[in-house]
Amino acid sequence: MAAELPSQQDNAFVALRQFARKRAAVERCEMCSRELAHEHEHLVEPANRKLICACGACAILFEGQAGTKYKRVPRRVLFLQDFQLTDGQWDGLMIPIEMAFFFKSSPHRKVIALYPSPAGPTESLLPLETWDDIEQSNPVLKGMEPDVTALLVNRVGHARSATQAEYYLVPIDECYKLVGLIRTHWRGLSGGTEVWREIGVFFAMLKKRAGFGREAANA
Repeated sequence: MAAELPSQQDNAFVALRQFARKRAAVERCEMCSRELAHEHEHLVEPANRKLICACGACAILFEGQAGTKYKRVPRRVLFLQDFQLTDGQWDGLMIPIEMAFFFKSSPHRKVIALYPSPAGPTESLLPLETWDDIEQSNPVLKGMEPDVTALLVNRVGHARSATQAEYYLVPIDECYKLVGLIRTHWRGLSGGTEVWREIGVFFAMLKKRAGFGREAANA
């Protein structure tokens, strides 16, 4: 029997390690440590663009509050079906790929343009006059809430007329979710089929959240 003890002890330690890993995988509110569901609220710290996981009770404390360290990230997604952006205006933004997001930064007092890459979010120098022209053509952008809401642009395939360009007003955490998705699934020089499949699923879910096509489906 004594010979079996090391094996039993090893099994016990394995079970403990597995339990510890499972416990560590549980997401918790970074304000009160309450356990969170997979889909949960976020706060953003505008000074360093840091996202913080939060429960609903903690997140609501920062709803519409001015001068606080954190801001509550909204949940609403809008699909901008009638968005106006010419190819010339897009070229004027000097984004090296056909996908980017734009948000108004209150600490920097300007619009910041970022695009996803396998290395993470990359900032692009944004000519202010070009953004002003786009905002003039799309008044919905004037109501974009600083730091927490972003214009997300997907023009992949648009230049080849393979797909239509898509424009969304989204919570800022969705933009960083897209960045994380690309970092996780990108393979080789072109990304591979898996990453483009995941990107397609991501934008399909955004459309669903925006309720796009719901009226037509119910007609």
